[in-house]
Amino acid sequence: MPIQDIYPTALRLLGRPVLVVGGGPVAARRAKGLLDAGARVTAVAPLACPALAGLADAGLLTWEPRLYLPSDIDGAWFVQTATGDPAVDAQVSADAEARRIWCVNASDHEASAAWTPAVAVVDDVKIAVNAGGDPRRAMALRDAVATALETGDLPLRRHRVSGTGATTGSVALVGGGPGDTGLITVRGRRLLGQADVVVADRLGPRELLAELAPDVRVIEVGKTPGHHPVPQGGINRILVDEALQGHRVVRLKGGDPYVLGRGGEEAEFCRQHGVEVEVVPGVTSAISVPAAAGIPVTHRGLAKGFSVVTGHEELSEVPARADHTVILLMGVGQLRDSAASLARAGLPQGTPVGIVENGYLPNQRVTIGTLGTIADQAEAAGVANPAVIVIGDVVRVSPFAPPHFKTADYSTTTPNAPRVLTK
Repeated sequence: MPIQDIYPTALRLLGRPVLVVGGGPVAARRAKGLLDAGARVTAVAPLACPALAGLADAGLLTWEPRLYLPSDIDGAWFVQTATGDPAVDAQVSADAEARRIWCVNASDHEASAAWTPAVAVVDDVKIAVNAGGDPRRAMALRDAVATALETGDLPLRRHRVSGTGATTGSVALVGGGPGDTGLITVRGRRLLGQADVVVADRLGPRELLAELAPDVRVIEVGKTPGHHPVPQGGINRILVDEALQGHRVVRLKGGDPYVLGRGGEEAEFCRQHGVEVEVVPGVTSAISVPAAAGIPVTHRGLAKGFSVVTGHEELSEVPARADHTVILLMGVGQLRDSAASLARAGLPQGTPVGIVENGYLPNQRVTIGTLGTIADQAEAAGVANPAVIVIGDVVRVSPFAPPHFKTADYSTTTPNAPRVLTK
């Protein structure tokens, strides 16, 4: 049967009688799909496989344990035949054709009046694929489309609001990771593809914004040190106002929303105003950016724990030991003061320090020195945010630190360092 002779459509079978002729695994699968669609299913077969018998025992369908009779079709809206006997299937199909009832003949797709596609469901989208009567091909295509929808490679965004009247939208706080588009989670990418409005930070996977549909609004609220064009209270208000207008809002943040990212405040404000909010974790730059330079935040024999603080926070409570890793976020501006504070707390001047700028991006740069030298090195090299500063013996593990780094006076800057991530 040429594929151009097929007219794709969808049937609403809720509450309508449907006949399944056959008792094997194929019949059971088809019966299960029809039940999922809300049909009232009657199965006719002398014997039933465990799956079909289980559906009958649970009261989900009616099983007539006998041979098929032409009168079984009377009153049915739809017929599925899967007896495994081509002659019986052909007879059922012919009886249905005579009564102008659509019938799927599992034994002969060429002679069948209807085909059952390969089906998958993603959110409220149902994917149905016909592939010229080749079921394995159809299943492979179905799986590929479903995966693309799940990962956000295909858009799931709604363009028509179902129902009547205004509806409240939603907010998703999505951690975008340190900036590389491959490091956002599958869930985050999927929600971004569904968004009507994106409230975007300066950091995070900015390249993904270019992939949004033209009518998706992007509201820039990015902050730089000492410059907050949209204060946090304004950001909170934007999220709520847009959601109350019925929009799906994604707050795209760098790193993880709950790691020094004000995500907790935003989620709390949304809930206080009756807006549904979802938090999607992200790959925090505190751990991932050091890894981009080959620096583990913990390492057997070097460090058993770590602390993450901003460069604006008091460091006096941080353990002042080279075997406890200290990670400074947004700390370039106060690096000299932070280094002095840690030294006063007892951390040796020779403690290794690594600075990773623009982690995982093409212009990534690594600067390695010691607690006593790093401020001068950073100033001379023009180190700038975004950068993550790692303080502790784990810096020695970095491939950018040569063997003689173990001496206290070692320092080096490696511009345009090769990226650790391989795409």
